[in-house]
Amino acid sequence: MHSSLKALGWVCGGPVAVVQALLDALGPDGTLVVPTHTPDNTDPAGWRHPPVPESWWPVIRAHMPGFDPAVTPSRWMGVLAETVRTWPGARRGDHPQVSFAAVGPAAEAVVTGHQLDEMLGERSPVGAVYRLDGDVLLLGVGHDSNTSLHLAEYRLPDPPRRWEGSAVRTPTGRTWTRWPDVDTDESDFEQLGTAFDSTGSGLTGQVGGAACRLMRQRALVDFAVDWLATHRTPRASQR
Repeated sequence: MHSSLKALGWVCGGPVAVVQALLDALGPDGTLVVPTHTPDNTDPAGWRHPPVPESWWPVIRAHMPGFDPAVTPSRWMGVLAETVRTWPGARRGDHPQVSFAAVGPAAEAVVTGHQLDEMLGERSPVGAVYRLDGDVLLLGVGHDSNTSLHLAEYRLPDPPRRWEGSAVRTPTGRTWTRWPDVDTDESDFEQLGTAFDSTGSGLTGQVGGAACRLMRQRALVDFAVDWLATHRTPRASQR
């Protein structure tokens, strides 16, 4: 689920009531998964909103606290995602940039085994949801927030790559770690999502004041692979 509580409008009980309603709708056999990403734990050389002086970069790399699944809050993911992250029994993955949290019987299977250099690929919670044949719910947000579309980028032949960096915890403290990964790009996701919506493969509806979409993740990702291969101009990898 990707969500905006603000888009829903006023809700009696706020985010707790919304999460409880989602869990009630899923039932005891369903699992709710949300992104709990930490984009502030990234290489400051790539920060744009806002950028920071180059003289700060080594200080940030040396002193940014290592990611801790138990205490590091998500950022820009919304209050509903944060509510799920702290929900009783929730499980959260340990990726320092793009962790996910889940509540339900499949939570452990979804969030464990997330590879550092597979941020949103096959060995990530997004890939796990695909293997489990899950759904994607866009609750008051657009396809530009649809993280599952990044899985399609990983499935393209020879996708462009770039270096990533984050502060991680180690048995002896913390360290700054770098790794190469796919250079993801959501700039055309709204266009891609509109094309997918036009196939009639998903459901649309209104929840409070929010326009919402529900779709099978496999159908979405399979469509996106073909669409990106046809419409996206290949980019070179960053060095």
